[in-house]
Amino acid sequence: MSDTPHQRYDYTEVINPEGVKQTAVYVYEAPVRIWHWITVIAIVVLCVTGYLIGQPLPSLSGEASSHFMMGYIRFIHFAAGLILSAAFFGRIYWAFVGNHHARQIFVLPVWSGAWWKEVLYEIRWYLFLAREPKMYLGHNPLAQMTMFFAFVLPTALMVFTGLALYAEGLGMDHWMYRVTEWALAIFGSSIFIHTVHRIGMWVIILFSMTHIYVAFREDIMSRQSIISTMVSGWRMFKDGGNGK
Repeated sequence: MSDTPHQRYDYTEVINPEGVKQTAVYVYEAPVRIWHWITVIAIVVLCVTGYLIGQPLPSLSGEASSHFMMGYIRFIHFAAGLILSAAFFGRIYWAFVGNHHARQIFVLPVWSGAWWKEVLYEIRWYLFLAREPKMYLGHNPLAQMTMFFAFVLPTALMVFTGLALYAEGLGMDHWMYRVTEWALAIFGSSIFIHTVHRIGMWVIILFSMTHIYVAFREDIMSRQSIISTMVSGWRMFKDGGNGK
């Protein structure tokens, strides 16, 4: 299996209902899994409400004072954004105190020629140019790189630009405004921060679509569990599929 050779893992063997022997390896700790599913829910809520904030629904009938639809949408968006931010900072903390796999999407071994070789192989595998999948205890190198550039960095951008936009409504005397005012200095205007924030939403949507496709594809084709691993923490390798 492709991973750091000196790492110690908890292995066990099980027989699945079809009678196939599988090797199970505990990979993702509970904080990583909880963060993953909180982030999934938060992103769905943020994308729906964020889209509606940028493209509001048609006007409701009756007096405007009788409705608070946009207010509710903005409140839900802000609440989900703060939850995503707290979860993201918590995930960064766990990258320092968790196991080897907790750091994979934050630290790329770009200095390793072997790692780049694995990246190229995974590109060939996803393009159906390689016949055999390689087994990885955690994320494969291409997934590491994709998650860092298409999820971690965009999420950090979304967190800070979102907090900067939220802080505008709190006033210049609020601590959050003082913490995030650098964003206004960098981007030059509030409307440009809005634009960057909205582009970031579409980047994360495209990443999420690709991520879901790849997870199902690997679950079916690579003889190792992907989706269930983020539920239980255990990666399952079918008999004959637990080595390169």
